[in-house]
Amino acid sequence: GQRDEEEEHHSLETFTFYLSEPLSKERVEAFSDGVYAIVATLLILDICQDNVPDPREVDEKFHGSLLEALSEYGPNYLAYFGSFVTIGLLWFVHHSLFLYVTKATRLTGLLNILSLAFIGGLPLAYQLTSEFAEKSHNEIEAIQVSCVIIFFASIFQFAIWTTALLHERETLHPFARYGGKEHAFMFAKLALYPCISLGAFFLTCLLSEFSTAIFHLMQIVIPFAFLALRIFVRISLTVVKSVMSLSRQKVVLLEEEESCLSPAETVS
Repeated sequence: GQRDEEEEHHSLETFTFYLSEPLSKERVEAFSDGVYAIVATLLILDICQDNVPDPREVDEKFHGSLLEALSEYGPNYLAYFGSFVTIGLLWFVHHSLFLYVTKATRLTGLLNILSLAFIGGLPLAYQLTSEFAEKSHNEIEAIQVSCVIIFFASIFQFAIWTTALLHERETLHPFARYGGKEHAFMFAKLALYPCISLGAFFLTCLLSEFSTAIFHLMQIVIPFAFLALRIFVRISLTVVKSVMSLSRQKVVLLEEEESCLSPAETVS
């Protein structure tokens, strides 16, 4: 009877779910890369299936000009490239994130699954932003749904970073801990997509007539913002360090002046 109780107790411990229990980091990365690859492939399959002109249509409607026929699908191609760039940049952020996260936990895996669930919705966002008529109510709602999908896909990545910071000595590389240059850059990089997608959502609510232009502008601006982020972070950190060093120099000079004064002059 005692042996049966020990075996039962051991089985209960085996199936207990601890959020802080270690998880295979390599398996998390491999599964994530697979999801990103499949989602990117689905985008090109959709555009090849639905946005390629028929040869008869090219001859009859466009007088044999393939370029004119392709130009009719211009907004669809723009939506495809914008969605592909979004997937690529979110994968790049994910890669940078797990480059600095040295230990994955069950909570990290759960947040990563939630992020990948919305990553898988990006082909839906592409279809929605290219199907409806321009400047219609449905088009505005489709763009808002796309902004929501991008927001949640990126905010869960930010949540992974936040949970890693709570136990940074165990889960983060020393370069990415509080106060470091890479920490500041990583924070800015992870906050970029949530902030811009949320801002685009509210702008489409206020300026509904320009919702399409706002959404495509967001997709175009973000890649250049990623290029400018490191320069901006470096300049900001350099300015902060120079200000701190000047303040320290002033403190040192005051201490030296006080040490040079006589006791009577110091009291006066």
